[in-house]
Amino acid sequence: MGGSAMEAARRVLEQAAEAAPTPTDALPSGFYDAFVLRGIRVHAAEPGRLVCRFTVPSRLLNSGGFLHGGATASLVHLVGSAVFHTAGAVSGSGSPLEMNIAYLDAAFPEQEIEIEAKVLRAGKAVGVAIVELRGEKSGKLIAQARYSNYLAPSSNL
Repeated sequence: MGGSAMEAARRVLEQAAEAAPTPTDALPSGFYDAFVLRGIRVHAAEPGRLVCRFTVPSRLLNSGGFLHGGATASLVHLVGSAVFHTAGAVSGSGSPLEMNIAYLDAAFPEQEIEIEAKVLRAGKAVGVAIVELRGEKSGKLIAQARYSNYLAPSSNL
């Protein structure tokens, strides 16, 4: 990478880091999940299926003014991990193995979205789910993901 390109990349990343309001070292463990999930509501739960509703807050917007792709990925991970509980599978730490997300439309501030997760398979060690984010009123698909998760076995200790 050329010197000016490397310098430009460094400048962009460092400026974004400097804009952060709080040093990340001062934040408690679990802060990020709570930051993303604050305001989520479970609408329906049945074996192998979980439906949540969420109003897109301004804290999760990108510079374009719509739901940040990283926040979308976090919602996929957190709701995708939770759906395994509805199937009676142990998800322990909820460690994702793979996420493949298609970003299909934007979600805007104060828009009500529905997040639906369905278990495709919950094996002894690995679970696979589909997670979809839709506009609650329009039904328009915002993101669709295939999510696999390590299902921690219960300890005999």
